[in-house]
Amino acid sequence: MFHPIILSMSQMPRLTGSSSLCLPSYCPLKTVSTVSMVVPRTPHTNVGDSEHPGGMKTYCTPAGRYDSRQGQLPADFWRNIEFKKGTGKNGGRFAQVTGCINPSHLSRLNPNDAGGQYDSSGGVGGKGNPQGSICLGYKHYVEILEPAGPRACLKCCDDPADCPTNKDTQGCPNVIKGNYFNCG
Repeated sequence: MFHPIILSMSQMPRLTGSSSLCLPSYCPLKTVSTVSMVVPRTPHTNVGDSEHPGGMKTYCTPAGRYDSRQGQLPADFWRNIEFKKGTGKNGGRFAQVTGCINPSHLSRLNPNDAGGQYDSSGGVGGKGNPQGSICLGYKHYVEILEPAGPRACLKCCDDPADCPTNKDTQGCPNVIKGNYFNCG
């Protein structure tokens, strides 16, 4: 069974033996209590303004945090959240979370920001944003943070058709179908 984990190139796994995997900074997406999100590194920053090298950082729910270099999402960051896994359009696996957030509870976010997208396959040269980021165990991911929404969504998938990166201005419900609990 695969557990999706979002990593940047500086957080890539190192093999420390023939069968062990050392992950210096990650948190898996396997339940609603273990969620990883890419967020702006500096306080009160619009998502779009963080989309540059060094402008983003991985934050995890308290139960998903494994390393002191990760930021920790407040326990009440998610107001409502739904986890779902399954197979996509062409039979590829996916895992996702969708729901409502409390953006004012995470100092990195600007609660009035319309939001933006982080992903593994978009950005300059299709190398991701943050560049080189991955969802471990999957080939692609797409994450949208919409503080003013106030909602967020994250989907890790095998098939790029299930993680479209070309809809970044269309919002969570148009990119990742799921439960948004009437967030607004």
